[in-house]
Amino acid sequence: MGEQQNQQNQQKKQNQEPDINQLLKVRREKLAELQAAGKDPFQITKYDVTIHSAEIKERYEEWEGKEVSLAGRMMSKRVMGKASFCNVQDLKGNIQCYVARDDLGEDAYKAFKKMDIGDIVGVEGIVFTTKMGEISVHAKSMTLLSKSLQILPEKYHGLTNTDMRYRQRYTDLIMNEDVKRTFVMRSKIISSIRRYLDDQGFLEVETPMLVSNAGGAAARPFETHYNALDEDVKLRISLELYLKRLIVGGMERVYEIGRVFRNEGLDTRHNPEFTLMELYQAYTDYNGMMDLTENMFRHVAQEVCGTTCVPYGEEMIDLGKPFERLTMIDAIKKYAGIDFEEIKTTEEAKKLADEKEVHYESRHVRGDIINLFFEEFVEEHLIQPTFIMDHPVEVSPLTKRKPDKPELVERFELFIYGREMCNAYSELNDPIDQRERFKAQEAALAAGDEEANTTDEDFLNALDIGMPPTGGIGYGIDRLVMLLTNAPAIRDVLLFPTMKSLGGKDQ
Repeated sequence: MGEQQNQQNQQKKQNQEPDINQLLKVRREKLAELQAAGKDPFQITKYDVTIHSAEIKERYEEWEGKEVSLAGRMMSKRVMGKASFCNVQDLKGNIQCYVARDDLGEDAYKAFKKMDIGDIVGVEGIVFTTKMGEISVHAKSMTLLSKSLQILPEKYHGLTNTDMRYRQRYTDLIMNEDVKRTFVMRSKIISSIRRYLDDQGFLEVETPMLVSNAGGAAARPFETHYNALDEDVKLRISLELYLKRLIVGGMERVYEIGRVFRNEGLDTRHNPEFTLMELYQAYTDYNGMMDLTENMFRHVAQEVCGTTCVPYGEEMIDLGKPFERLTMIDAIKKYAGIDFEEIKTTEEAKKLADEKEVHYESRHVRGDIINLFFEEFVEEHLIQPTFIMDHPVEVSPLTKRKPDKPELVERFELFIYGREMCNAYSELNDPIDQRERFKAQEAALAAGDEEANTTDEDFLNALDIGMPPTGGIGYGIDRLVMLLTNAPAIRDVLLFPTMKSLGGKDQ
C-alpha cells in the first residue's frame, strides 16, 4: 500500500512540475510584454505611501471616505467581470481592495487582471466598508511596482517545511504573520534593554570582533587570517575582556550588545553566531547584579509583552514575583539529596560520581564534579526564575573568590525553564590571582580542554594598573527572545540561522 501511494505521489509531482514551469514562463512573458510596451515595473523608483493597512483598520472612523495611498504585496485576487477584489499585505497587516473597471478605465483594468499573486502594487483609493462589513479600499488607481517572477507557496498551507522556512526567511515572512510578529518583538526587546540600561546611567560601547586572543568564555573560537598584518586572528567568543579594560579606564558603567562566535554544535539552543549582552558596573558586586538582572527582565517583559507572566511551552513563567536564590551546593542538596559540604576531596567526589554514574574526565577536580552534578540533577527542575550562586572556583576563571569560602566564587547564573539565561560575577580584579587562573587554564588546554582560555598579557597589564570592585552580567539576547515569544528553538528567533550549504560535498 505504501509503495503504491509513493508512486502516486511521484506521478503527481511529475504532473505538477511542467505546470509550475509553464506558470513561471507565463510570468516572464508578462514582464516581457510590459517592457515592450514601455511599462517596465522595475524602472519605477519610488511610490508615495501615506498609510499602512493596520492604521486604516484601527482608525477607521477617521479615515472613512478619505483618500489613501498604500503599497504592498498582492496575496489574493478574485476577478468577477467588471469588478474584482484583491488583498494587499504590507508591513502592518493586510487590507482588501475593491477594483472596478469603471473607476480604473478599460486599459488599467486589463492591466490589473494580468497581475499575479506575489506582485508588489501601489493602490490609491477611498476607504469604505463593503456590504459584508469588511473595511476596504475602493481603488482609483493600481500601479504595478514590481513583478514577482516566482510562485509563492500555497496560501492555506503556508510555508510549512521548516528547513525551507529558515533558508528562505523572506518567503517565511511573507507567508507567516506570526513569524513577522516574532521579529518585531525581537527588535522591541533589544530597544527595551537599551532604554533600561541607558536610564541606569550605562554607556553603550563597541569592542573588536577580530582579536588575537579570544577569551572571556569557555568555547572554541573560529580562526581566520588577516592578510594585511600577515597574522592569524580569531573571532571573539565573548565581550568581557575589552569591556573590563574600559572599567579600568574609568568608564564605570558600560554595556555592549554584539555578535559573538563559538565554533561548536547546532541545536535548539545554540547557534555558532549569536547576540550577547554584557555589562559591567564599577563599585558593585554580584548581589547588585542580581537585583539589576531581576529588574531588567521584569521591565522588558512588562514593556514588550504588557505583562510579567509569560507562557513558555507548557508552563507559565512568573517574572513578577521575587526570583528564588540558591547556592549551587544547596540546589544539589534540594534536588538530589547530596550534600557536597560533606565531600571534601576530589577522590571522594569522583567516588560519588562513579556511584551516581556521572561522567567526568580524569583532569576534573572536586569543583568540576560539583558543577557536573548540578547539570545532571538540578538544571531541569529550575522552571521558575532561579538564581544559582556561589560556583566552584575551578569553573569560574574570571570571578572573585568568596572571602569566607575561597574555594567558591561570587557568581550567579539565572535559570528559567531549565535553561541558563544569564551569567554574572563579582569580577576578579586581583592581577596576581588572575595570572594564576590563566596558568590553570593553560594547563587545562594542554590536557586536552579545547575550550580553555589562554593568558592575555594586555588584560593582565590593565588589571595591574588597577580595576575597581566591579559587577558584570552576560546573557544571550536570543534566549531571552525565545522566552518572551514562546519560541521552541533558537532558529525561530534568528532571521538567518546558520544552515549547511545546499549542494555541498555532503549533500
